[in-house]
Amino acid sequence: MIERTFVGENVSETLIDEYFKTKLVRAGYSHIDFKKTPIGTRITVFAEKPGFVIGRKGKMVKELTETLATEYSVKNPQIEVKQVENPDLDPAVVGHKIASSLERGMHFRKTAHSAIRRVMGSGAKGVAIIVSGKLSGERSRTEKFMDGYMKHCGEPAEALVNKSHQLAKLKLGIVGVTVKIMRPDVSLPDEIVISSGEIKEVSEISEVSQE
Repeated sequence: MIERTFVGENVSETLIDEYFKTKLVRAGYSHIDFKKTPIGTRITVFAEKPGFVIGRKGKMVKELTETLATEYSVKNPQIEVKQVENPDLDPAVVGHKIASSLERGMHFRKTAHSAIRRVMGSGAKGVAIIVSGKLSGERSRTEKFMDGYMKHCGEPAEALVNKSHQLAKLKLGIVGVTVKIMRPDVSLPDEIVISSGEIKEVSEISEVSQE
């Protein structure tokens, strides 16, 4: 019973996270933090622009609270809003900005390079941006952009790298945007890395079946 309850709560949190991600696009939504309290559920929303989460005269936060209670069965939800300390070190915010730029017609390569410069300029140890989908023509391909140091697998990758996945809706189809950032505060005593300051690019092309 305890395991079933735990799984159910995780599913609910995932669904709510997806809802907020869609609803709070203009707010630069990052993530949410759930905490059970004796009187209900405290939900902390982290966003680049807290004002958009609150809304005019608190209209948006009231709407979010009502939706959580009625559609997601959250017991007495209490929403708290916090600003992301450094948006350029938050993979969700960075990924959202990239996706928005692509939807506005910006070239993926220019957009990725600009994002990497901002991330590294904010002190990140490393960053990787992966853009996948029909970027041009009928073929789907994956473009990877990297700078600095990055752990790609194993326990260090899980512990030291923050990751986010966003979607951009383009005329040619859906494009996935994955952002991985190694935070400035991570300690790697066994690694000595000197960044060349040059952004590495890797391109992978695959056929897409025609419908």
